[in-house]
Amino acid sequence: MINGKILAFILFLILGFCIGHSQSNYTSDQSINSLLAKKRKYNKKNGTGYRIQLYNGNEQRAKNIKHNFMLKFSEFGKPKMSYELPEWKVKVGRFNTKLEADRALNKIKEKFSGAIVIPY
Repeated sequence: MINGKILAFILFLILGFCIGHSQSNYTSDQSINSLLAKKRKYNKKNGTGYRIQLYNGNEQRAKNIKHNFMLKFSEFGKPKMSYELPEWKVKVGRFNTKLEADRALNKIKEKFSGAIVIPY
């Protein structure tokens, strides 16, 4: 038969485990909520989503890529040119998910083989 002290000790361990486990879940929930709040704040400031970068390199070639893209793929909107040291970049689209951007990329790559999906 189990001694009363041993039984009390086993019950104490089980109770302690249950209380400790519930506290760790609460802590995890607080940590998760904190991380989600930080992510929302970051997304508001920086935006979320994806673009397709058609080209990066010299200015004249970037202008040509932009013009050719507008002739062939008007459904994706007007491409934007920007200068980011040391190169010019041509980007198009505002896709909410990577899946949407990848689908568009499959069409675009037929004519612009160097295109890639990038976050914005």
